[in-house]
Amino acid sequence: MTSMHLSGCPRALRSTRPFAKALFAAAGMLLVISPAPVSARTAPSYRFAQGEVAAWQSSYNRSLWVQGGQLRPEASQLIELVRSLRLDGLDPDAYRVRNLEGAVHAAFGGNPRDVQRADFMLSQTLVALARDMRATRSNEMKFADPAAIPPAPSAQLLLNSAATSSSLGEWLDRMPWMNPAYSALRDAMPRAMDGREAQLIRLNMERTRVLPSALQPGRYVMVDAAAARLYMIENGVVRDSMRVVVGRADNPTPMLAGMLRFAVLNPYWNAPPDLAATRLAPHVVSEGVGYLTRARYEVLSDWGDHAKRVDPRSIDWQAVVDGKMPDIRMRQLPGPDNSMGRMKFMFPNDMGIYLHDTDDKSLFAAPARQKSGGCIRLQSAARLGKWLYGKPLTTTSKVPEQKVALPNPVPVYVTYLTAAPENGQIAFRDDFYNRDGLGQRPPETAAR
Repeated sequence: MTSMHLSGCPRALRSTRPFAKALFAAAGMLLVISPAPVSARTAPSYRFAQGEVAAWQSSYNRSLWVQGGQLRPEASQLIELVRSLRLDGLDPDAYRVRNLEGAVHAAFGGNPRDVQRADFMLSQTLVALARDMRATRSNEMKFADPAAIPPAPSAQLLLNSAATSSSLGEWLDRMPWMNPAYSALRDAMPRAMDGREAQLIRLNMERTRVLPSALQPGRYVMVDAAAARLYMIENGVVRDSMRVVVGRADNPTPMLAGMLRFAVLNPYWNAPPDLAATRLAPHVVSEGVGYLTRARYEVLSDWGDHAKRVDPRSIDWQAVVDGKMPDIRMRQLPGPDNSMGRMKFMFPNDMGIYLHDTDDKSLFAAPARQKSGGCIRLQSAARLGKWLYGKPLTTTSKVPEQKVALPNPVPVYVTYLTAAPENGQIAFRDDFYNRDGLGQRPPETAAR
């Protein structure tokens, strides 16, 4: 397949230092661009969290916010987070922030009953806001498989992670119930240079909101089409990455999530009809049907699973060139010059998108790697295969289309981040697919 995109080269960089102190200075601008907050009534998740926190405290017989009989100073940090929830499209009053402030203030007096009450309310608030911050989903991402929808961390997972962290304050700063890119973008919001930059950060916060949290166990693959890069992530840690080639501007790679369920070794390459007419049929016209034998192409009767081979001599190839046979199906046999390379990785979806090897490695050296027809070409398909299967994915057989099931399917998320953390800063990238609705960055800001 081919792509349009330019490189994921950063247009401008900004530090992603923790944001706490700078937040309220920027609040006026942020409220303008935030999505409508939830109702000021108490969030249903807040009431639901009450039982979960009670069960956790009973099971583990511990307090998260108490140390040495005193309320920990991180209680004030959580209150600050609650007060800033408009950044996330949530209303602080839906989490009884005033009641929480009163309870925490009383607990700092040292009365054991007040301390116990504040400890419970703090955990209840944390569980509720973490669930609600994950609940809003971008309408840009299409989930081809419900199994790929990342779950919100359970109360038990969330509270255990907080309780066992080496620093509760740093844990809260990281917001591990969200994807790491989300928290980095959120931290950068108060330092946005202007409203346009703030809007760009907001858009990409929504795109990262649907990605797995740092607490999600197991493995997943993330492809960032804006950066033209793939990441292999396990237990919240990037284990490997590689360059990819993604869709052109006229055939962009969609934002799509699914489950990688099998690989295909020795794949055929089905030539898209437009390429068959513009690139392949002219060779047949000028060189005869022998071209098809030399280049190892077959002509099939249709696009169905049970299509039959067609004698190429029965085809009017000039008509194909002239666009009078728009549905011609041509496929290339497996081999070293096959455009699919040696393997492809399938996550069933109705858009026909998958990840695949390629016989042409030259495009990976280019900064602009938007050259495919929508599918995702891999810089090293063998490396991805080994990571997914735990061993080299090879075959000695020459049989075409060998399907190899993945014993434990792995989620894959194809996203599009035009603002994203990179080397401790925020990289602003060109909007090659014009999805941001903001146009390209002005020259004076693009050069910053």
